Amino acid sequence: MTLVLVHGVPETAAVWDPLRAALSRQDVRALALPGFGCPRPDGFSSTKEEYVAWLAGELESMAGDEIDLVGHDWGGGLVVRLVSTRPGLVRSWASDAAGIGHPGFEWHDLARAWQTPGAGEAFFEQLLAAPVAEQAKAYEGFGVPHEHALPMASAVDQVMAESILALYRSAVHVAEEWSPAFADIPVPGLVLAPSDDPFAARDLARESAARAGAAVADLPGLGHWWMLQDPAAGAARLAAFWASVS
Repeated sequence: MTLVLVHGVPETAAVWDPLRAALSRQDVRALALPGFGCPRPDGFSSTKEEYVAWLAGELESMAGDEIDLVGHDWGGGLVVRLVSTRPGLVRSWASDAAGIGHPGFEWHDLARAWQTPGAGEAFFEQLLAAPVAEQAKAYEGFGVPHEHALPMASAVDQVMAESILALYRSAVHVAEEWSPAFADIPVPGLVLAPSDDPFAARDLARESAARAGAAVADLPGLGHWWMLQDPAAGAARLAAFWASVS
């Protein structure tokens, strides 16, 4: 059995380190999205569909394993699409971005800025020109704990910026394109619902869970980076879910 963790934006697989330490499982593999702290394959243009295909390939390479798949932020969005189209690749799934699979999903303001040609490039040009310590303060403003903000900011580079812009621009109509298939998922699922996530609507998360046939785990008092803010709470919710699956 293997637990596969998929990070989001603008992050690397290191975002999972505190959660991994809080879990009792040793069968953990944290994937690194192409372009996020690692190179992009030749010809990889960082669209949402390419990332889904990449994730499917990673899971296929673990053939013979029972896989528990967990995604955060865009990683959670990729999980939504993966289990909509290839549910047989996993034993179970969990996502804190289930709203992306809802017909009423709408992008937050920052995403819309990144999707706008010129504005997105200017955002990252200004960000990368600032001292890393100043960048870290911006991450803290979005809810990243102080001790994790500097490492996260330090990992952002031009390749990651380009990957983020391409990914978001490929997903302008993601609700229309992905929501029809995210229903009645035939493998057990868990929707993680932090109460204070400024980038996710809890009502859509709950409605998406109902459409998919998934359970819901509330994370009261936690925000977008719940796995950094209180990894023990996240680990407990996930462990209870996995126990119900076995």
